[in-house]
Amino acid sequence: MSTYSVTRSTVIPAPAKDVFPLVNSFRGWPKWSPWESVDPDMKRTYSGAEAGVGAKYAWSGNRKAGAGTMEIVESKEADVVRIRLEFTKPFHAVNPTAFTFAPEGGGTRVTWTMVGEHKGIGKVFALFMNMDKMVGGDFEKGLASLASAVGSRPA
Repeated sequence: MSTYSVTRSTVIPAPAKDVFPLVNSFRGWPKWSPWESVDPDMKRTYSGAEAGVGAKYAWSGNRKAGAGTMEIVESKEADVVRIRLEFTKPFHAVNPTAFTFAPEGGGTRVTWTMVGEHKGIGKVFALFMNMDKMVGGDFEKGLASLASAVGSRPA
């Protein structure tokens, strides 16, 4: 079984206390997530806590969007958000995901990491597709959108 990790980071010119809430609540994700526009008719469901540990999000969309769930499993104010990301379509996979927030310069370094394992059909898929190349660009786009969303929030 082979494993992979995709990590991207950027410095957002704002304190972590301003960035953290947009990640810590799935209801804030439509403002910055790179996947929100993949399927305009995507069905979204929020459940559990409003934010932090126990917050849940489920989506179901077209072939490109697929379907799955996310649940925040660890949340430390302005420090870390850990998510259990489970894809159910087009194939099943569980990908632990984390966002970390660290002061840097006059802003916050936000690091987005997703790990996973290639197993089953995913092993064959991995022979032809590089997960870092496939997902890394989305992470970069998402972090840039997160920076814009923080900049557009009222003070």
